[in-house]
Amino acid sequence: MKLKLKLKLENPIVLLFSIFYAIVGIVLLFIFVFYSLQLLHLGIIGVLSLITAYGVFRMEKWAVWLVIVLFLLGNTVGIITLALTSGWPAEFGVLLRLPLIIYLIITWVISIYVVAKRKEFE
Repeated sequence: MKLKLKLKLENPIVLLFSIFYAIVGIVLLFIFVFYSLQLLHLGIIGVLSLITAYGVFRMEKWAVWLVIVLFLLGNTVGIITLALTSGWPAEFGVLLRLPLIIYLIITWVISIYVVAKRKEFE
C-alpha cells in the first residue's frame, strides 16, 4: 500500500502500458545500435517510446500526444515492414511478422485506452 502511494500509481493498467513502452524502447534502441546506427527511424521511435513510458507512468498530459505520435509512427513502420516481408520464406517471416503484429495490436489497444482516458492525465 505504501509503495502505491510513493509511486502515485492509481491505475495498474497504466503501469503495464509504461512497461510495454519501456521494453519496446529498449528493444528498438538495441536494434538501432546492432545495425550500426543505420536504422535511424527505429532509434527515434525507441527514444520516443522511453519518454512515453515515463510520461504514461506519471500520467502527464503531454504523454497523450506522444502516444498518438507513436501510434502513427509505429503503425506506419509496422505496416510497411509487414508488407516488405510478405515475400520472405515462412520460417523467417514468422520470426519478424508475429511479434510485429502483436506490437501493432497492443499499440492500438493502448492508444484507444489513453485517448479515451485523456482527461485523467494531468
